Amino acid sequence: MKKIKPPVEPFRIKTVERIKITSRKEREEILKRAGFNVFNIPAEKVFIDLLTDSGTSAMSDNQWAGLMVGDESYAGAKNFFHLQETVRNIFCFKHVIPTHQGRAAERILFETLLKKGDSVPSNIHFDTTRANIEVRGAQAVDLVIDEAYDPDSEHPFKGNMDVDKLKKFIEKKGRERIPLVMLTITNNSGGGQPVSVKNIKEVSQVCKKYRIPLFFDACRFAENAYFVKKRENGYEKRSVLEIAQEIFSYGQGATMSAKKDALVNIGGFVALDDDLLAEKLKNQLIISEGFPTYGGLAGRDLEAIARGLEEVLEEDYLEYRINQVAYLARLLDEAGIPIFKPVGGHAVYLLADRFLPHIPRHQYPGWALTVALYREAGIRAVEIGGVMFAKKDRKTGREVFPKLELVRLAIPRRVYTSAHLDYVAEAIIGIYKNRDKIRGLRIVRESPYLRHFTAQLEEI
Repeated sequence: MKKIKPPVEPFRIKTVERIKITSRKEREEILKRAGFNVFNIPAEKVFIDLLTDSGTSAMSDNQWAGLMVGDESYAGAKNFFHLQETVRNIFCFKHVIPTHQGRAAERILFETLLKKGDSVPSNIHFDTTRANIEVRGAQAVDLVIDEAYDPDSEHPFKGNMDVDKLKKFIEKKGRERIPLVMLTITNNSGGGQPVSVKNIKEVSQVCKKYRIPLFFDACRFAENAYFVKKRENGYEKRSVLEIAQEIFSYGQGATMSAKKDALVNIGGFVALDDDLLAEKLKNQLIISEGFPTYGGLAGRDLEAIARGLEEVLEEDYLEYRINQVAYLARLLDEAGIPIFKPVGGHAVYLLADRFLPHIPRHQYPGWALTVALYREAGIRAVEIGGVMFAKKDRKTGREVFPKLELVRLAIPRRVYTSAHLDYVAEAIIGIYKNRDKIRGLRIVRESPYLRHFTAQLEEI
């Protein structure tokens, strides 16, 4: 078998953080104390942390230098104007409203626009977006193409929204009950899959016809633009910046968690053109986040975001980033591990129901796999399946499970080397060989929203 060659990092390492592996016995005790929920495990007890790529990036020397020029003025800090200039250049929206992270951006947007009984169509909403919609009595509607639910399909843009489904939904619901349409780029809950510019343009045309604003969940916009450059005809010679600018030209606004493609540990923003809506959002921001030129962030954080947004468009970095994820995927695929295909931009997704076919959906095979990964190897991953997205049927009380039962191995940006990923692959392959020993779980305590963050479980 030909050896799989890892990508070469386009950076040098200046600072290191010590990590230490625990014993299996210690991990058993930690799991019990955590209620078999990996979110409750202290980070210092995790060897390789693939729980999320959000806020876990390693910042560059340029970004760290930016922290030293942070202007901590309450109003009008110079770093805000650098951020505003950068966002306007990339996103091409007039108003830039900083927030402390992406879900805060979602909250002020939905709090302003949504009423009980409204609906927000998307390709597939992620967990915090869905919760911010549903907590207001509105409906989060997923209208992704059918290929998105086929983990074996090699469709290059499985994040695309189904335009016909969107038209039919608007006609059925009525445009007056749909305050906005939202596209997630890349589509996190559907395997980190990109959305094509062609699809974005078609969705935009539908929205314009019905006079419904189109917003982007843009936290991984650069990875999406890179996939467009590599996969969509006519974009091979366009820069990632040019592609991003075209993408956003088809919408009226965007929310962003800067903790992903802005390569920082905290922060986010809303960007839009509508003057009246921007004024309403700023009023909401002032109540709960802060003055509109800092939005709950220190000036140094605003500067790090601005510099990170510039760095993420460097194409040697993006090539490395996408290929690092693909490297782990190839190691697993060649060993026969069931994974979601094609590989996405920020994570490898294990098909937990195929990995653990002996565990029924109501015993949460994805969650069981996250427990096994930590128990056997000290690796923390996240379930994107029944615990995260199942809904209770109002009539029967039974859980209705999502179509996909996934475990996401989210790779932090500029943090782990190929040797770390080799360790992850070897651990997963070893677990797969002994998968019959893994048991399902039952939930013993849960919260009404985002239950996966705090749920307590026990093994069956």
